[in-house]
Amino acid sequence: MARRVFFSFHYDRDILRVGQIRNSGIVLAPGDTSSGFVDSASWESIRRQGDDAIRRWIDNQLQNTSVTVVLIGAETANREWINYEIIESAKRKNGMLGIYIHHVKDLNGRTDAQGANPFAYLYWDNKGASLAATYPTYDWVLNAGRQNLPQWIEAAAKVAGR
Repeated sequence: MARRVFFSFHYDRDILRVGQIRNSGIVLAPGDTSSGFVDSASWESIRRQGDDAIRRWIDNQLQNTSVTVVLIGAETANREWINYEIIESAKRKNGMLGIYIHHVKDLNGRTDAQGANPFAYLYWDNKGASLAATYPTYDWVLNAGRQNLPQWIEAAAKVAGR
């Protein structure tokens, strides 16, 4: 079943790695720019408009999604907008999962350091277990993301009852 998926990631740091996943042919059809991806010109325009514009853009992008995929780079965890996207996704009862992308080579053929799990910084009702106890994480390279992403997305949706 096709799912509308929101992709959360640290744009400035990880766009080159995200581009490798985006261009893998399984995330988006050729020419498609929806599903939580935004080009640099659009992102810069949104960012210049301030925090309220960023919040509105995120909220709009999350509309009618059933799953949020957090692409985890070296500096993704505990960033203001990543946290906002995760919290809003949880409020909407989206299925969620994280995918470590540090083994993905950028356009220069370089990999990166593994970042912390962003779900580990957020807690249900600010107490109890972190979201890391609820949402699974995978490694794009080590766990064969190209082959398994559709199954991971479907499993996250089913766990969320979506």
